[in-house]
Amino acid sequence: MRPGPTALSLLMLGLLLVQGAHAEILRIATEGNYAPFSYQGDNGSLAGFDVEIAQALCQQMRVDCEVQAIVWDKLIPSLESGQVDMIVASMARTAEREQRVAFSDYYYQSHSVFAGKAGIAADTSPGALAGLRLAIISGTIQADFARERYPQSPLLLVAHQEEAFDMLLAGKADLVLSDTINLLDFLQQPKATGYDFIGPPLLGDTLSSKAHIAVRKNDHLLDRVNRALEAIRLNGVYDRINRHYFPFSIY
Repeated sequence: MRPGPTALSLLMLGLLLVQGAHAEILRIATEGNYAPFSYQGDNGSLAGFDVEIAQALCQQMRVDCEVQAIVWDKLIPSLESGQVDMIVASMARTAEREQRVAFSDYYYQSHSVFAGKAGIAADTSPGALAGLRLAIISGTIQADFARERYPQSPLLLVAHQEEAFDMLLAGKADLVLSDTINLLDFLQQPKATGYDFIGPPLLGDTLSSKAHIAVRKNDHLLDRVNRALEAIRLNGVYDRINRHYFPFSIY
């Protein structure tokens, strides 16, 4: 005997509920204090280029995602412990990090540069910056670079980017070293009037200009992420997100 319409509807609803109960959810970590890549939006939710890229990848992979903010130096430990499944936080690939995590293909590229009060230094050679206080996020490639190349400049290591900017504006730091695009967002704000890029973008073996997504080593998720990255590049989703935040391509 065939089930009636009501029974059939209930059966279909039950199947949907069972499928929903087993829907894959990816837990994604971002830094959360690194505008315009990740920051708290006006409604209190996370926003930014990294956040939208993460959401686009989840949509492409047909999975649900939960994006959460984790301070920079806790990102890799949170991945290793299983607290999150992947990191989308403008992370550069380094030999040290590759011992702990696996990296996707790159999803944007930039350079590192100093910012401070206009005219504070004639150039950015180690001698010219001797004695100047450098505010940099702890655990970053910029911090490693400054520690090696600028031994005569006191390093003020901070937990997140806004703290570095606050120290600069308060006169507690002389320069900030960070990603060019991140600094551009800061320098365009009214509070940064009188501040500018100091010197050209820096070059060095320890500075990488490409950002990657991190997953646990030997995780099958890596292949899926790379395929999804390629797909959103080809279908125009990446370009749409890029245009939302930048007037030029950062790929």
